[in-house]
Amino acid sequence: MTDFKWRHFQGDVILWAVRWYCRYPISYRDLEEMLAERGISVDHTT
Repeated sequence: MTDFKWRHFQGDVILWAVRWYCRYPISYRDLEEMLAERGISVDHTT
């Protein structure tokens, strides 16, 4: 995935986050918790 070159996270993680955020009525904080449950540490401000 060259579209995600120079990003902090892997491309599949970025796609998961964007897909969940667009599909479900969740906040950035909710998304942060969902990713944390899968072992991915992010901050809702990033």
